[in-house]
Parts: sequence; C-alpha cells; structure tokens
Amino acid sequence: MTLVLDAGAFVAVERSERDVIAVIKQEQLAGRPPITHGGIVGQAWRKGGPRQAKLARLLRGVEVAPLDEALGKQAGQLLAQCTRDDVIDAAVVQLATDGDEILTSDPGDLEELARAADLHIDLTPI
Repeated sequence: MTLVLDAGAFVAVERSERDVIAVIKQEQLAGRPPITHGGIVGQAWRKGGPRQAKLARLLRGVEVAPLDEALGKQAGQLLAQCTRDDVIDAAVVQLATDGDEILTSDPGDLEELARAADLHIDLTPI
C-alpha cells in the first residue's frame, strides 16, 4: 500500500493536525514514503521561509513525482471519462494503484475519478 497525498494533506500538516501527521509519520517510519506530484506542491507552497517550515520538513520525506507529459496525458484521459475537470486531482488518482490510500480534502471529487479509473482505493477525508 502507498499513501498518496493531495493538497489537503499538506494544509493539514501546516495546521499541525496531529491525526494527519501521525498517519504520514507511520508510513515514513515503516519505510513507505508517501507520494504526491509537483502540482500538489504548487497548490500548497506559497512564500516558503519560516511560515512553511512544516511543509519543508514534510517534503523531505515525501516522494514527489513530476507532473510531466506522461502523467499529464494519463490525467487528461481520465478526465475524459468523467465529469470532472481538475487535472491536479486526476493526476493524484493516477499516482494510486489498487489498495492505496489517498489523504484528501476532496473525497467526493476523487471518488468519481477513482471509479472512472477502475481503482479500488481508500479515500481518507481530512
């Protein structure tokens, strides 16, 4: 199982939400770094510096996949199968495989995308 993070997970860490931090740390300590993509980092990252020290620490233990041509095409193809239009959300779903968990502040949006991708994943609301 892989833990996939959407922007809501980053916001929760920035707000010091202990339950989210605990889930992420548990995966890191088990040698399973969570994954996200560069578009999610862009949604969460603003001025940097001391205000985002928690996010900077979190990023050191997260695998950040590039939102490159291949992932962009996969996300676009997924969007063509459903009524959603957010490429960032679609790319998060495309990072997941059956049995993975996504920490998300948008479980409804991601549920439709996961169904369209025929993925059996756990969507954990934040």
